[in-house]
Formats: sequence, C-alpha cells, structure tokens
Amino acid sequence: MNVAAKIFGIIGVFFVIVGFVYGFWTEWTEWAGIPALLALGGMGLMIAWYLQATEKRYGQGVSDDEDGEIIAYAGTYGTFAPWSWWPLGLGLGCAVSFAGLAVGWWVFIIGAALSMFFCIGWVYEFSRGKYAH
Repeated sequence: MNVAAKIFGIIGVFFVIVGFVYGFWTEWTEWAGIPALLALGGMGLMIAWYLQATEKRYGQGVSDDEDGEIIAYAGTYGTFAPWSWWPLGLGLGCAVSFAGLAVGWWVFIIGAALSMFFCIGWVYEFSRGKYAH
C-alpha cells in the first residue's frame, strides 16, 4: 500500500499545482475548471492519506514487496454472482436517469427509482431465496 499511497500523493500534489497554475493563467475568471482541478487534487491526497493510515494497521502489502512474485496476487477477491441480472437493471436505471437530465425531471425521477430498486436488489441478492445465509 505504500506504493499506492505515494502514487496517489503525487497525483494529488500534481492536480493542486495544476489547479493553481490554471487559476493564475485564466486570472481566476473560469469557475468550472479551477474547482474541478483542485477537487481532483484533494481527492488524490485524501486517498493517499487513507492508504497511508491503513498501512499502519495492515502492514506491508503485496505490491510493496521488492522480491514479490505475480503469484502473490492470487486468491479470492470477493464473491460474485455470474447469473445476476441486477447489475444490468442498475445500468439501465442509471442510463434512464442520465437521459432524464436532458429530457425532463419526470424521466430522471423514474430512472432514480429504478436505480434504487436494482441497487437494493443487488445488495440483498444473497440474503433471500436459494442463496440466503
């Protein structure tokens, strides 16, 4: 995690510097790009801080081992259901919501409701039916 923390720290510092340079370049008149660049820098630094803080708790990660092998990354990363239809429905709900921003608020509300329904279904997929705990 130390490598990842350094990478995100570099990314965060880069975007903060670019945000201030862009601000001076546009004479602080362009208020879309300046906050976006500074927010990117802040998010990069926030992720770097989180990775640095969790490194103390979990110790050295696989990517930090100088003599590490690719096989060290092997293992289970989570439980995924290849038969699940919930992600497809969630993607369609998000697409309807995004289209609703251009078409009208009533379409956006329908898409948001669909997205919430499919998101809740995906979260509780293993809590009911045949695969319940």
